[in-house]
Order: sequence, then structure tokens, then C-alpha cells
Amino acid sequence: MAPTILSDADIEAIERATLDAVSPERVEALPGWLLPMDSGTVGRARSAVPLSHAVADPAVLDDILERYAAQGFVPAFRLPDGPAFEALHQGLQARGFARAQPTLTQCGRVQDLLMAQTGPVADLADTPDAAWMAMFLGEGLDPVDGGSRARSLSRATGTLYASLREDGQTVACGAAAYGHGWLSVHGMRTAASHRGRGLAGRVLQAMAEEALRRGIHRVFLQVVADNGPALALYRRLGLSTAWTYAYWRR
Repeated sequence: MAPTILSDADIEAIERATLDAVSPERVEALPGWLLPMDSGTVGRARSAVPLSHAVADPAVLDDILERYAAQGFVPAFRLPDGPAFEALHQGLQARGFARAQPTLTQCGRVQDLLMAQTGPVADLADTPDAAWMAMFLGEGLDPVDGGSRARSLSRATGTLYASLREDGQTVACGAAAYGHGWLSVHGMRTAASHRGRGLAGRVLQAMAEEALRRGIHRVFLQVVADNGPALALYRRLGLSTAWTYAYWRR
């Protein structure tokens, strides 16, 4: 599948929507950059990110590091791969940072999330209930990391929480944010004993129906590059990779 081509305005909208959804404790800005700061474990909530993919001056790195130090937060960066950022990558390596956790930003059409789904779709709620939280913090997730992620998602304004229930039990969940012209998908989880049944697709369908009701026709999400089952689902639903990024941490 061909890569998604986005405009500079699209890239900025996606990055702003991402921070709205993960709701950092503090966000500062420099020209062309957002500087989210957070004491939790959610990487997107605590990593400086550029608002365009144009070539950046490596001198900005010291300005960003000074901002994080002044506020008492540990500095980190979330940078796209590719030649435009090579000088920044080299500058970070020289300052003791290393690349980790390559992640794909994938985009698609909301309409395509409605394809080939069978069975009841998930319910959407304004707040995560106890069953949603238990599903989100279930097996396979570090409890400290999970708790931090749950608090981050719960702080967000306007996010809807999707729960797919069977026989009174929540078996899959996710969080959907609607802003900056995009549906953004976060916090997708399926109970281990129910994986492989297409439940995540039914969660996405509920999110997509609400997006269309609001007049939103584009969707994005971020998925770690080695999550094969999720990538296979997203590929079937028409999503493709717009860019790959990685975290840079000391």
C-alpha cells in the first residue's frame, strides 16, 4: 500500500490532536515545536515534537533542553525518521540520547473503518467506567505504566471511551478523540482470550460512526512497528503509514 501523503497543515493538526488526547500536565511551545511535559510514562505526553517535517536547525535542541530543565521535567524527543531530521538525530546522539521504540503514524478514511464488520459494535461513553479501566489495565500491561496511561487518557477533554461487551463482560476497549479535523484512536485493548475474533474492528466501527456523525472523514493512529496483529487489522481497514517516528531519550 502506498504511503499516505500529508500536507504541512495535516501534520500539525495530527500532532496537536495527539497531545489533546494524551493530555500532558504542561505544554510549552517554540516556533515549529510543541513541548509536552508530564511526570507519567506516556511517551507522547512527555516528548518534544516538531509541527512540520521540514529540515530543522539543530540549534533548537539546546533551546528545548533548557525549557525542560527550567520546568523540572526529563527531556525527550519524538522525531520522524528520514533525511530531513538526520542533523537532529546526530545532534541528539552527541548529547547522549538514543533512538528507541519505532512507531508508525497511520492514516486512512473513516468510511473504511466500517468495512466487513459483523456483530454488535461497541458502546461509547463520555467517561471510562470501572470495566473499561479494568480492561485497559488488564493482563500483559505493566500496572505502573497502565495506570499512568489511564490517567492521561482520563484527563483528556472530549474523548469518548468505547467498550465492547459480551455476556456482561467488557472484552475490548479503546478511546477516540475528535478534533482538528481528525478521528484519533488511542488505548486499543482486547482481552487475551478473545483476540483474533475481529473485536477491535467493532470498536473502531463505533468510533467511525460517531466521527461521520460529526462530519469527520479522516482517521489516524500510532502503532508500534512490531505489533504485527494490529498492523494486519489496520491494513485491512485501509490505513497506511504516513511516517515513522522514534523516541529519543537519554
